[in-house]
Amino acid sequence: MKKPVKPPEKGFFLSDITDETFQLLMQHNKPVDNKDRYIHWDKLRYLTPPAGLTSEQWWLSIKLARRALYKPYPLDDLEGGAFKFALPDEIQRQLHWLDRYAAGSIQASEAITNKQSRNTYLIRSLVEEAINSSQLEGASTTRDVAKEMIRQGREPEDLSERMILNNYRAMQFIRDIKEEPLTPAIVFELHRILTEGTLDKPNAAGQFRNEEDDIHVVDETTNEYLHTPPPADELPERLQRLCDFANKSAGDENNSVFMHPIVRAIGLHFTLAYDHPFYDGNGRTARALFYWAMAKDGYWLMEFISISEAIKKAPVQYGRAFLLTETDDNDLTYFLLHQLGVIHQAVESLHAYLDEKAQTVSEVEQILVSNPRFKGRLNFRQLALLRHALKNPRFTYVVHEHQQSHGVSYDVARKDLLFMADTLGLLDKSKSGKQYYFVSPMDLAQRINKP
Repeated sequence: MKKPVKPPEKGFFLSDITDETFQLLMQHNKPVDNKDRYIHWDKLRYLTPPAGLTSEQWWLSIKLARRALYKPYPLDDLEGGAFKFALPDEIQRQLHWLDRYAAGSIQASEAITNKQSRNTYLIRSLVEEAINSSQLEGASTTRDVAKEMIRQGREPEDLSERMILNNYRAMQFIRDIKEEPLTPAIVFELHRILTEGTLDKPNAAGQFRNEEDDIHVVDETTNEYLHTPPPADELPERLQRLCDFANKSAGDENNSVFMHPIVRAIGLHFTLAYDHPFYDGNGRTARALFYWAMAKDGYWLMEFISISEAIKKAPVQYGRAFLLTETDDNDLTYFLLHQLGVIHQAVESLHAYLDEKAQTVSEVEQILVSNPRFKGRLNFRQLALLRHALKNPRFTYVVHEHQQSHGVSYDVARKDLLFMADTLGLLDKSKSGKQYYFVSPMDLAQRINKP
């Protein structure tokens, strides 16, 4: 990844500004380019500037406009310089969209408000984020194998599977502690869960990196240092300040500047990754903190999406969003825009998935409606299993996996499968030792259509 070119210093071109040029600067005094994009100098320097202005002068007019929009971000860089952010129209549109689609109940899909199906989709989302976040960090296990491991509750067989299982457990941990104030101890525990059994320094899990850890973010192609985090002796104070910031609410009277909860959550993501407090696993921990902050502030739909899935589609842009902020005067707006786009993609992906599943469940229901002996007798979990069974003849189901997939008790899962096998004859049942096995028969469609 190539480091963005830093903008020119203001003094480089201020001295030669004439009155006529100044009038042109004011005429083009907007925080965005002529396509309404909040872009960095690294890209703007290749664009054609407005008539009468050089590229440097155009950049000056943009920066003057942004300066009027900047709001302070209460955490600083390794040299004590302040971060800041702007809220151009695009960010405000995205925040409004997420307020409607990720926090309220009016726009929510019935599939995730329905008590019968909610746990099924929640389990699916935890698995998806675990897989995608781990794959971002190098895990190579296929999605099907990872899902099978989690569904069966078996121990991981290699490093990639361990990373995915750790991520899954970390997402469950976040759900359990989302009502609690963030503390350094919680961050350490989150990191320990995420990295247990995956580090070449096992004792580093859940611990600050130390002075001997020469930590840098490096371009793998050129070996150029892209980011050097703060020194180890500053980490305790910086983490405590991050926790204090995380625990403030949007309506806190002590806040000098209102900060939208989603902006705060993205800021936590950025800051943890910027500080790099751990030997490894900082990206996974940063993304997990984002989920904690969103859940804490009532954006419950975030429990059902995978931001790592969207990030994984363009990982270079994810890393570049950090660098754009660092190379342009600590302007966090670049990272906010990137992450808001990621969240938007993830929410839309969830809705597309829900629509697809609702359609296939509806198709199964239509098949069953034509036969009165099935009508109204199967719950959502059984319909979902039946849909899968129709597509996968000879597939074997066991109670524990059905329980894990839908987040129900063992007894409920057992009753689901026994009813489908013993009462309705839709699955073939066998037993080995104390374990029941339920198999999708080759003639399942004929059994469904049988009068």
